[in-house]
Amino acid sequence: MRVVLQRVSSASVRIAGEIVGQVAPGWLALVGVTHADTPEDARKLADKVAGLRCFADADGKMNRSVQDLGGGVLVISNFTLYADCRKGRRPSFIAAARPEHAEPLVRAFADGLRLLGVPIAEGRFGADMQVELVNDGPVTIILESEPIVDTANKVP
Repeated sequence: MRVVLQRVSSASVRIAGEIVGQVAPGWLALVGVTHADTPEDARKLADKVAGLRCFADADGKMNRSVQDLGGGVLVISNFTLYADCRKGRRPSFIAAARPEHAEPLVRAFADGLRLLGVPIAEGRFGADMQVELVNDGPVTIILESEPIVDTANKVP
């Protein structure tokens, strides 16, 4: 799984002109799923997002989590996080999981946050969504269920 987090003052999602989810303040979480992802991956990433200390404390230091803040998370499914643009000009989405695999895992991620007491708002899987946000910072963080391989510093 891949989650792109944007710290927000506020965020909302519209479908057919109607706001179906909103948070203020907290995280906007764009969630992508690949073929090998499991419910355990979703649970671990939910736990990480809930406890990630990226919100300002009284001294202005990034020392508080969304749980500490009492903020929420707007969860948006996003298969394009697994786009492969290495060849040509049209992205390949072959690494993105099929909807029947991805949808339950995006739901498991949101449910994992709920179980941790984090208020959740959600888009609708597969819908044409318009997402609005006021980026706070900006602070943008990428989380993955598998470790990121640092090929630039890899010793042969």
